[in-house]
Amino acid sequence: MSDDLALVCGGSGVLGGALVEAFLARGDRVVVADRMADATETSGVTRESVDLTSAEAVEAMWERLDELPRWVVNAVGAFRPGSIGESEPDDVQFLHDVNLGTAWWSCRAAARRLEAGDGIVNIAARNAFTGGAGSAAYTVAKAGVVRLTQVLADDLAAKRVRVNAVLPSVIDTPANRASRSPEEVAKAVQPAELAAVVAFLCSDAASAVTGAIVPVYGWA
Repeated sequence: MSDDLALVCGGSGVLGGALVEAFLARGDRVVVADRMADATETSGVTRESVDLTSAEAVEAMWERLDELPRWVVNAVGAFRPGSIGESEPDDVQFLHDVNLGTAWWSCRAAARRLEAGDGIVNIAARNAFTGGAGSAAYTVAKAGVVRLTQVLADDLAAKRVRVNAVLPSVIDTPANRASRSPEEVAKAVQPAELAAVVAFLCSDAASAVTGAIVPVYGWA
């Protein structure tokens, strides 16, 4: 059992909820930060309502924290389909801001404050490495999360702050169950399974792991 503080950005979604449960199960305390979070506190969990696409709002949120987190997980994400030829400016900007921008501003704030032994985990996507037809803007944004992770790992190596990313494929969520075939859903990764990988990376057991891009594809 540990007693660390974890900051989960995007902690109100299905995956975010699984991440919160994984940290709580081992005795950690959690700050949940996203637009959907109300500013309340429950057992072991503090919630911060913040626009994570805004650099100023992210900085202000960090300034409000009574204690600096040891672990930071960036799990904000959104999907809209579309090829490059079909792309609309508003969709491209939205997917960039939500998938890459939130991770960028969170990582910037964390990089200024985290200390040796602390760590960051970014949630990217399998599309960052393979495929992407029909999901161009989403895929490119998630590829940016991968490179952000690798560059930041190099930036923070001297401080001994770890930075890693996980790449899920299809996650078993209500939205995916509604939009995908039963065959795809049967192969999907459970949110708790993905959260367990993140929790490992956010632990002393992974003290030598940084700059890793970890696939969590399940059987897809």
